[in-house]
Formats: sequence, structure tokens, C-alpha cells
Amino acid sequence: MNYFERAKFFKTKKRLGQNFLINPDVIDAIIDEANITKEDIVIEIGPGVGFVTEQLIKHAKKVIAIELDEDAIKELKKLNAENLKIIHQDILKTDFTELTNEKVKIVANIPYYITSPIIAHLLGEVDDLQNKNRNLIKDIILMVQEEVARRMVADENSPSKQYGLLTILSQFWADVEIFKLVGRKSFYPAPKVNSALVKLNVKETPRLALTDYSHFRKTVKAAFAQRRKNIKNCLLQGGFSKENIQKSLSTLGIDENTRGEKLSIEMFGKLSEELLKNENSVSCQN
Repeated sequence: MNYFERAKFFKTKKRLGQNFLINPDVIDAIIDEANITKEDIVIEIGPGVGFVTEQLIKHAKKVIAIELDEDAIKELKKLNAENLKIIHQDILKTDFTELTNEKVKIVANIPYYITSPIIAHLLGEVDDLQNKNRNLIKDIILMVQEEVARRMVADENSPSKQYGLLTILSQFWADVEIFKLVGRKSFYPAPKVNSALVKLNVKETPRLALTDYSHFRKTVKAAFAQRRKNIKNCLLQGGFSKENIQKSLSTLGIDENTRGEKLSIEMFGKLSEELLKNENSVSCQN
């Protein structure tokens, strides 16, 4: 029986964002890109009824499947594999250090409405220097909405709606690439949007070396808070002083009318450092 016929027997739950991957070619692409060996531990997020899982267990030393749906777990248990551990839990409440102390690979087919929270949970925010989950992860294979994938790999030269907070969150702790576009008919039930497979190779150190990572996060958050406003007005709304903003932008040669989405991640780092330096200078004078 093919994946489509098997999927039809299961009553999917819209509230959980369930769309099961039924295209064998896409499943093969996941396995190939993940490059799993008998030395690898794989954490699979959102395994559903186990179509990808049953391929993972053929290649990995161990597969830890984290699934929220009780009915899906019943199907997963039918795989009856010695190297498969099934965890009935919300991924956003899962601490990987409680599951293993070895490095892991992540394979995830997740509900699209919680993509950003899951990425933050896996990688940590830009100022989360000792994130326990990230410290255990080698790389991540992620199925996401194509539009979201474009945002994850964007840069300051991309269309303005693509480059933003998700871009910086994704790229601060990982090298990110889209390796396969996936059509709607690859799923059952078929979603209303196209999808893409993204690979994130996790870094041991952050993309930028900064004095204060929380200040960088504050700067970036302010810059993208109101997309129609220029960088000067966004930073003003974000709580930075007018004098500091003008001085910092002038020093870096950034036009006050530039919008945040036109600044590279590296330039945001320089801007954060300059704003911080000027803040500290004023504090010392007082």
C-alpha cells in the first residue's frame, strides 16, 4: 500500500496542522540530505504516522520521535523498532538534554504556524549564548512553507518582505540553505501553500562577535518593528535617543531614511555596537 492510501486511513487533525508527507521522492531527498549513518542519533519532530520515521530507523543508530498527537503515536508504535523511542510531548516543552547527552541530527516536518517558535527553541535567540538544545545539534532538516523558507535564507538584497527577524534568528546560529522545493500534492491532505526543505548547519559560535548580544537583539527588534518607517524612526520608537541614533548612523555612513531591511546582519552588528558605545559614553559623562 502506498503512502497516500495509508494516510487516508488516518483522521488528520486540522488544529494540529497535520499534513502528512506522502511523496516517496521527497522522503528519499530528506534521507539523502540528512546523510544519516549508524553512528547518528536523530530527533524527529512531528513524525505523524511515521512515513519518514520508518526510513530513518533503517539508517540511524537511534531515532527519538517527538509527537503530540496520541492517535499518531499509536501508529508509530506499530513500527516496533528497537532503535525507535517515541516521546509523547510538545516539542516547545522538550529539553534535549533530558533525552540524550550525544550530538544529534534533527529532522522535522512541523506545523507551519509554529515555525518561528520551533526555530527559536532549537537554536536559541540571538542573545542565548548557552542554549542547551543548540549545543547538542549538528544539523537540522526542516520542512517549512516555501514563503518562510525564502525568509530564512534571505539577505538585505532580497525583496523587503522576505528579510527580517526570522532571517536573523535562523542565520545567527546556522548556515541555511533551501535544498528542495516541495509541491502541495506531496502531502495528504494537500496544504494551500507550497513547501520547501531547508537545511541548517549549526554553528558552534554566533555569526557575529559582539560586546552585548542582548543589545543587538534590542536593536534588530526595533529596526523591524515598523517596516514602513525608516531606521531612524524605528530606533526612536525602540527607546534609543535621537542624539545617539543620529551620531551612530552618521559614524557608520547609514542614511537616516534607510529602512531596516536594507541593512546586512553584519551592519546591524556594527550599528548595535555603535549605539552601545555612545550610550556608555553618555553614562560615563553623567
